[in-house]
Amino acid sequence: MDLIDTPETGGNAHDYTVSEISGAVKRTLEDQFGRVRVRGEVGRVSMPRSGHLYFDLKDDNAVLAAVSWKGQVARMQIRPEEGMEVIATGRLTTFPGQSKYQLIVDSVEPAGAGALMAMLEARKKALADEGLFDAARKRPIPWLPEVIGVVTSPSGAVIRDILHRLRDRFPRRVLIWPVAVQGQACAPEVTRAIRGFNALAPGGPIPRPDLIIVARGGGSLEDLWGFNEESVVRAAAESAIPLISAVGHETDTTLIDYASDRRAPTPTAAAEMAVPVRAELAAWLSEAEARMARATRARLDQRRQRHADLSRALGRPEALLQPARQRFDLWADRLAPALRMATTRKRAAFAPLEARLSPLALTRFMAEERRRLQGLAERLAPALARTRAEAARANARDRERLNGLSERLALAPRARLEALAERLDRIDRMRQTLGYTETLKRGYAVVHGAEGLVTSAMAAAGESMLEIQFQDGRIVAQPQTATDPAPPTPQAAAKPARKPAKKPAPPEQGSLF
Repeated sequence: MDLIDTPETGGNAHDYTVSEISGAVKRTLEDQFGRVRVRGEVGRVSMPRSGHLYFDLKDDNAVLAAVSWKGQVARMQIRPEEGMEVIATGRLTTFPGQSKYQLIVDSVEPAGAGALMAMLEARKKALADEGLFDAARKRPIPWLPEVIGVVTSPSGAVIRDILHRLRDRFPRRVLIWPVAVQGQACAPEVTRAIRGFNALAPGGPIPRPDLIIVARGGGSLEDLWGFNEESVVRAAAESAIPLISAVGHETDTTLIDYASDRRAPTPTAAAEMAVPVRAELAAWLSEAEARMARATRARLDQRRQRHADLSRALGRPEALLQPARQRFDLWADRLAPALRMATTRKRAAFAPLEARLSPLALTRFMAEERRRLQGLAERLAPALARTRAEAARANARDRERLNGLSERLALAPRARLEALAERLDRIDRMRQTLGYTETLKRGYAVVHGAEGLVTSAMAAAGESMLEIQFQDGRIVAQPQTATDPAPPTPQAAAKPARKPAKKPAPPEQGSLF
């Protein structure tokens, strides 16, 4: 009996290899779907040392494997985290090694602001439970820092606003740590900048800042997301240097605001918090000096009045001397009779002694006295010579000392004049450095209108003609009205061919620091 092949036995079917089947399935899947957008909840997330990101997208009934290569991960603004609801964009393909299909994800975006806010609130609660936002951890801002470290983009308007405000209020030395303020590189660069400033040794070649300002302009929630990353919040909380957060506008709130020691609504406000107004400080010092002078005068007047009151309570000198003078006159009247009486008694007592005194005894007494006086004279001559020698030495020493004082006195006016000349030269250099003409040499300009200086766009729009002052002269310009055609933006203009050229060195900050 012969065996007959049937469709069920597959006797006439083509024999495919495993690779042929896998390739056919791959082509069919990619041709059918191509590039797709898939909405789902992020499940398991893993990122090995290769830098590729593997995660799952799931809903109530199914799970879809997804992968983003290292280059795609670096371009992501939002990195998927477990529990997030996202919309993943990419192409559907297969992985023959495991007989499964997967989504190669190019970009990930939250499925609405609600998902981002929910994740933000969860992260905020977890960090707050660790005590990173406690008020006891916050340090006071120094009243007048010598060096201020600024973490921001070096090419944006934020750093110009901060430097301009510091220059107007109280110029300080500024260290800029350039970072990306949005995108995937934002969080790690800001973290390294904060920890880098804290790692600077006091007194080293690079001065350690007394205050750190982390600043960025306004933007959407996705643009500011780098400042919500856990690494940035932890770096701000661990900073030993007081830190001011100035991220976004007044209505924008990021997690670094809670961990910082002070939050500023704008970067300009952060500069105002950092330093006082020098003019107000000078006025306060002048007022304090005047108050001290008034208090000193009042104290002296009070002491003078007290002295006058006490002197009136004392007696007059005449009143104190009059009783003594009266007693002296009384004893003077009694002194003459008493002296005559004492002389009479002494003469009567001397008379018997005079009778016994002989000329021979007197001669012998006079000889003894003469010998004694001669011995004293012999001793007096050497003593007088020694006294003269000591006087001469003392005169020589005094003369030498007087000559030294004369030389010092002759040199003192010259040294004083040189010190005053050096001080005047320093003040003149400071005047030139702080003058606005030096600022014009660094690329700034002064705009004049009919009524004086113009400092805002609104004031400039109301002028019919403007005069712009540069370093080497002035030009006349006419302000552009809203109806005038807008000049082409740098993005719309055709980009010229890039020529290799040496990058100019950044301008010196000059007197600003």
